[in-house]
Amino acid sequence: MSEYESSRTMPALPEHVFDQVNSVERLSGWLPEDLHVRAEELPAVTVHEDRTGEDEPGLFRAQADQMRVEWGTRESGNYAGWLQVAGMDGGASEVTIHLSFFDEGDDPGEEIVNTALAHSLERLEEQVRLRVDEGG
Repeated sequence: MSEYESSRTMPALPEHVFDQVNSVERLSGWLPEDLHVRAEELPAVTVHEDRTGEDEPGLFRAQADQMRVEWGTRESGNYAGWLQVAGMDGGASEVTIHLSFFDEGDDPGEEIVNTALAHSLERLEEQVRLRVDEGG
């Protein structure tokens, strides 16, 4: 089993950040560009990966009371992840993403995963800034 985690501070209230991550329709704004998520009957989703051209049955759950989203593979159980939003002083938020690969064969490797996590958090911050700027 391999686990990865990365955090980033965002200059927005936790509610604004969570609003960006809690729906399947907004995932494409911050997930790696080669992943595409299509909602079915939630929590069921289908994830398409451009690199492999394959679709994978998945799960996606948003827990507003905990400001947390969770996802993973639906049938194989090889992969799971979560994102947690926490408020900080001054109206900022800390976002933490955690990924678990239960089958070593599915782990793309530390460098690839850490780069993808950093890029996803950067893209999320951009999306949050756009929404906050448009709303303000």
